[in-house]
Formats: sequence, structure tokens, C-alpha cells
Amino acid sequence: MSRSPLCRPGEHRMSRREWLAGSAAALGVYRLATPSLAESLKQARKQVCFIWLDGGISQYESWDPKPNTQFGGPFRAIATSVPGIQVSELLPKTARQMHHLALVRSLCTKDNSHSAGVARIQRGDPKNRGVTYPYFGSAVAKFLGPGESGLPPYVWVKPGSGGFIQQDAGFLGPRFGAIALGDGKAPENLLRPKDLSDADDRGRDALRTAANRRYAQRRRREWTDASTHVFEMAEQLQKRADLFDPSRSSPRDVERYGTHELGRHMLMARRLLEAGVTFVKVNSYGWDTHGDNFNGHLNMVPKFDQAFAALIEDLVERSMLDHVLVVAVSEFGRTPRINGHIGRDHWPEAWSLAMAGAGTKRGIAVGRTNADGTWVETEEFDIGHMFHTWFRLLGIDPGQTEYDNAGQPLPIAHEGCHPVAELLS
Repeated sequence: MSRSPLCRPGEHRMSRREWLAGSAAALGVYRLATPSLAESLKQARKQVCFIWLDGGISQYESWDPKPNTQFGGPFRAIATSVPGIQVSELLPKTARQMHHLALVRSLCTKDNSHSAGVARIQRGDPKNRGVTYPYFGSAVAKFLGPGESGLPPYVWVKPGSGGFIQQDAGFLGPRFGAIALGDGKAPENLLRPKDLSDADDRGRDALRTAANRRYAQRRRREWTDASTHVFEMAEQLQKRADLFDPSRSSPRDVERYGTHELGRHMLMARRLLEAGVTFVKVNSYGWDTHGDNFNGHLNMVPKFDQAFAALIEDLVERSMLDHVLVVAVSEFGRTPRINGHIGRDHWPEAWSLAMAGAGTKRGIAVGRTNADGTWVETEEFDIGHMFHTWFRLLGIDPGQTEYDNAGQPLPIAHEGCHPVAELLS
């Protein structure tokens, strides 16, 4: 990608936060800094909470209600904390947080199958170059790294089993895969046996390191590096075993987030963010409501509403929303037409997402669908537009930053798209 040798005016602007971070790095005084300076440096570092509502939440029953229309369904629209913006009545707690949020109601992403949509949305739909692009979490882990915490940069809190998910990393290599916490619990065998002393543990680790070095001499480096990386991350997680102790969460927090699965996992996500994890993904399954759509959303949306609103409220209270990007998204929305099973099918042509933080403009709804919610009336945004926007909010310029795929430069976001200016403060 060609680059102009000339400086741009924006490159000469420096905020107080950027000056503090640069000065501290240059002088090597981070650990000697005053508490206020250390806090400024910490706040300057961006993080992400990516909430994946697998299967496709209905925009009609969430962010873009159309009551009293032929496709609107039985639920009302309610006012939010921002005059003129309404959401479904299934989101009363989130409605009170709307002044911190931004809605995008003009997504048009085309792929209407789960097999294509899940990967397409999480990879940003780059042009087909014959390589597997990384998921957003792996990309952020690559560009922002683990930070001062030393914890894994990409942690996935999900129902079911856990483990190391290297597939998300695509051509970046397995080192940038996800550490998945099944049901939000610690990885299996994380803690060493109680009868193993510190000295024996160090000796065992030295033997492993020597064996790895010999093993790596005749094998591809990216795989052996990934193995070493997993051990290093496990060592850091061992030091933070408190993160997996449910008794460390206050009864008030447990009640606010909800004792249901999504509530527990969202509370875990907040704790991981507080501990310094760069990218935390939370999965919620069961949103593919081809049958009994209304009862399905009546059951699921309030759980999301409770946990999501509590997360936003806590990030604001802790002054973390300024540097934590929060995104709630699916692979597509649901059809306007109700099928014969009283369900809604897949509809990528006109749907919505919610986001907040890290410089996102607050209290806005971007884009508009028509009166029945069937089509986008304003500019259509593909997922590539969102990747451009998210990278910008994280301080990563898609126009100047490239992937290096074994010497092959590749763009990090679709060149045919651009940041959504209305979302950038």
C-alpha cells in the first residue's frame, strides 16, 4: 500500500493523554510514576467487550421496533434516556442507559446463512484473497497486545467447553487465538497440584522449555511459538486465580447482572476487563428464532437487557467506558415476515447493532429503516464499515496499518468501506 512521505495535519496533534504516555515510555518511568500519572497511562489503553448474540437477535424486538405495523409484532416501543430514540419494551434497563450508547440501524450485510454470516461479521468481510482473515478478537490481540496485565489478550467467555481456540486467528497464526473459558470457569488443570513445590515447578518448567527448544528446531516457528505462548498465558492466569472465584463477586453485582448464564458471563467479562484483558468476547446462544420468535425473545432479551445495562452502568461508574469499546452484535437480523411457525427467519438486508465507549459518540441512532423495517432508507453500512469504525476508535488507522502475511501486505479492513463518521466523537 503506497504511503505519502508528507505529514498530515492530524499527525501533529497530541492530546495530554498521548503526551503522558509517550513521555513515560521514553523516560522509562512508568513504574515510578505518581498514581495519577499511572492512572492516566492505564486509561489511555483501549480494550474491547464484544458481545456475540449467536443466531441473530431480532431488530424488531430490540433496537428498531416498529409497533402497530404489519411486521412489528406484539411488543411496544418505549422511550429512552435520549428524547426521540425508542427501543423495544423488552429493553427497559438498557433504555435508561441510552445516553451512553450508539445504535446503528442501517446494516445491510447480504449473507443470510450462519455458516457464512458468523465468519463474515467477525472477520469484517475482506475481499477474497485466498487466505483466512482473523476474527476481530485476534486482530485486536495482534495490534494491542496483552498490555501491562500480562493476561491473555483475547479471552472468550462462552457456554459449554473451553480451551485454546486457534482457528479465530486465521493467517496471523495460532499465537493470536482465543483462550476460551467454558461457562466462565478456569481452564482445566490450571492450578498446579498442591504437593508440587515452587522449586519442583521451576525445574519442571525449565525441562519443558529445553524440550520445546529442541522440538522447535525442525518445525514451523508459529506453531512452537503458540505452544510457548499458551504456557506463558497459563502462568499469568495461575497468578490471577481470584478471577475465577465466584465469592469475589458481591451479592449485589450477582443480583444486578442476573444469576442466569448470560448474567454470570457478563459479570465475568467486566472482571476480566478490570484485570486488564485487552479483548473479551461473550457468547450467548439460542437467538435463531425460526419458531416461536416472540416467546423466544420474551425469554432471552430481558436477560440480555439486565446484564448489558449493568455492564454499561459499571463501566461508566468506574470511568472505563472512555477506553473500553462495547459492541453487541449478531450475524444478521430477523425477517419482517412471520413464518408459519410464528418465527422470524434470517434477514441481513436491514438490521441493527448497539455499541458504546472508546470515543463512540453517545446518545445517537445512526441510519434509518423504512416504516415497516423492511429496507434501509439511509446509507447502507456493511460490516466493513463497522470494522473501519471500530479500528479507528481503538487508535488503529485502517488506512495506514496493514497485516503482514508472511511478507504479503494485506489491508486490515475492506478497502471499499469507510468509517461511519457519525459514530466518531
